[in-house]
Amino acid sequence: MALRFVHTADWQLGRPFTRFADDLAGRLRAARLDAIDRLAGVARAHGAPDVLVAGDVWDQETPSDATLIQPLDLMARAPDVTWWLLPGNHDPARPTGLWQRLAGLGPPANVRLCVDPAPLRLGEEAWLLPAPLTAKQAEGDPTAPWDALATPAGALRIGLAHGSIIDFADAGEAGAVIAPDRAARAGLAYLALGDWHGRLAVDRRTWYAGTPEPDRFAANEPGWCLVVTVADAHGPPTVEAVATAQFRWHDARLTRVPGMDLDALDALAGDRDVPPSRTLARLTLAGTVKLAERARLTARLEQLARQLAHLEWRDDDLATLADAADLDALGETGGLRAAAEALAARAAAEPAARRALDLLYGWATRP
Repeated sequence: MALRFVHTADWQLGRPFTRFADDLAGRLRAARLDAIDRLAGVARAHGAPDVLVAGDVWDQETPSDATLIQPLDLMARAPDVTWWLLPGNHDPARPTGLWQRLAGLGPPANVRLCVDPAPLRLGEEAWLLPAPLTAKQAEGDPTAPWDALATPAGALRIGLAHGSIIDFADAGEAGAVIAPDRAARAGLAYLALGDWHGRLAVDRRTWYAGTPEPDRFAANEPGWCLVVTVADAHGPPTVEAVATAQFRWHDARLTRVPGMDLDALDALAGDRDVPPSRTLARLTLAGTVKLAERARLTARLEQLARQLAHLEWRDDDLATLADAADLDALGETGGLRAAAEALAARAAAEPAARRALDLLYGWATRP
């Protein structure tokens, strides 16, 4: 009989999102908590009785009681799913720390705390090999002992770890560097990893699931979980990615030229599955626009900012071309025209002059 489970990681429950206003920060925190119900739904829909969480379940070592207990209550509401929780670098298994608090609370019967590096029975034919982290900056490879770790003959071996594969160690956070061929060395049917917040296949048996809810502007495939089916120890597992994100974080660069319409901005307003109210966007503008076009562009961005959950943009690399037609809108003579001409002459070399010209033109031409 095939072994099937859900692989997820990097929930970072309780993450403060301090860069955003309180209302949005609260919505983002709630979405991370709500991901537990979504993951339970994925497990049921795919006939996967186990959910493996590959580290960083919580964002910090000392969460509030509510941040600690509410996720347990949600997991308890899915008694047909067993949740396997691994300490990561954000929530390491230190003495007298978070995981001892959890043990003292008495976690629900369907929640397993993987705080010891000893094999755990997973289903009828498999053993789970956890590699819990015990420090925020781990040293060495926490999965190295698996090579010599014995399990019953013929049993499927499933690894659960948190850290960076050596090929991109600088991109991870945990400090732990895991050998890229660990699955082969340790005879694993599958290695479930966390720390890299995006979905990534290292090889056919080694995957990062990424975070189920995006938490930054990054092009590394966040917002998924993986449904893994292992038929036997010899063939590669089947891995299916299932979308889980409520919020969309969209990072874009737009190079403009004079006369270009504003339709390209519509992509920031969300897509078919995620409405603007759950879209966060970051836009970098470059190129050249005429002065009147820049005013229309700014007005459109301000409109989008009211529609989206969050919008930020940078236009330092967007030059303003103030031609005679733009300046004629300020009148043929007088102080405004003279000031605009002086600013236009300096705008290409001085960002402050360009911003002042934009403000002057917007004020002078407002309805």
